[in-house]
Amino acid sequence: MESAIDKTTTTKKPSLVGMKGKMSSSSFRLRSSSLNALRLHRIFDLFDKNKDGMITVDELSQALNRLGLETDVSELSVMVNSHIRDGKIGLGFEEFDELHRSLNDTFFGLDQQDNQDEEESDLNEAFKVFDEDGDGYISASELQKVLGKLGFSEGREIDRCKRMILSVDHNHDGRVDFYEFKDMMRSTILVNSS
Repeated sequence: MESAIDKTTTTKKPSLVGMKGKMSSSSFRLRSSSLNALRLHRIFDLFDKNKDGMITVDELSQALNRLGLETDVSELSVMVNSHIRDGKIGLGFEEFDELHRSLNDTFFGLDQQDNQDEEESDLNEAFKVFDEDGDGYISASELQKVLGKLGFSEGREIDRCKRMILSVDHNHDGRVDFYEFKDMMRSTILVNSS
């Protein structure tokens, strides 16, 4: 059933501009060191579009825009350039990690909340990225859209997305709910950290 919402209404994209100290969610903060390193390497590889081992300001800006985060290129440039080593044109992985840690500290502080609650919150935020329509489930179509935005080849093939959904769909309803998503993420983390 189609919603009666006016399709001409525009929604404001999330923005990183002027956000320092305003983020109450820990959605972008990564706490598990093994999970953090794995995710950060994957993110670095995705953002490094020309695969030269460096992420330029342009590559970072394009990646953030694809994810729906508006960026002020001049502010981003200042932030990134403060982490680029002399003689380089972009961030290597080590500098990218330093930038990530700096943003983590700037936006979220170094509070010591309960790790289990934080992990649950992170997983919930990650789930929401994939659950584009907000119905509490990830469909193959939603998975395909998000993977496509991130530049994964799976984003071009709905059959691969359907197989991915089926591989973690414990109750066989053709969708992934939050608990199935959480089980999948935790098993992936355990396999990759051992």
